[in-house]
Amino acid sequence: MEIIIADKSHSIYANIICDTIADSANVRGTGIAKRTPAYVINKMEKGNAVIAIDGNTFAGFCYIEAWSHSKFVANSGLIVHPDYRGQGLAKQIKKIIFEHSRIKFPTAKVFSITTGLAVMKMNSQLGYKPVPFSELTNDQSFWKGCQTCKNYDVLQRTEQSMCLCTGMLFDPNTKEIKQTKKIKEKVFKRLKRIKQSLFLKKNTI
Repeated sequence: MEIIIADKSHSIYANIICDTIADSANVRGTGIAKRTPAYVINKMEKGNAVIAIDGNTFAGFCYIEAWSHSKFVANSGLIVHPDYRGQGLAKQIKKIIFEHSRIKFPTAKVFSITTGLAVMKMNSQLGYKPVPFSELTNDQSFWKGCQTCKNYDVLQRTEQSMCLCTGMLFDPNTKEIKQTKKIKEKVFKRLKRIKQSLFLKKNTI
């Protein structure tokens, strides 16, 4: 099993990815924005997707969407093929796509709207916090993507302030995140100095 950044060569999996996402939504009875193979392929070609492959067999997928001039990004379409569920693969994919998002869009706020408890738990572990929809992107291109969801009427009735999904946000500019980053940087520098010191000591003996 390998989990890698998808590219044009993975376009052969676009149809099964879309079918798996749609089938999963039908089984759960939850609303979901529909994806087309062309849309998925576009994400792959731009290096904005992660795919899990077992040999030549599709196992899982997730992609990045950027909104509000890349001030916000979302990790969307997270899916694991039924044959590979229950193995922790979704959590691995989620972690890799999140890290990839942070590298490609280091100053962007990463957000998520979901009805899935498992996704909420994974988001929390990565540092997301529950927030009202007003703190998410106001880019209408994003919200138009909800039109194919069966719960879209709820979003309309509440003037886009709430729906059945929970909004979650990772803000790299929060004091807590910045403090954690500084601690990690200090630990890394300290370990680097220790390693250099040991190397020099070894070579002077």
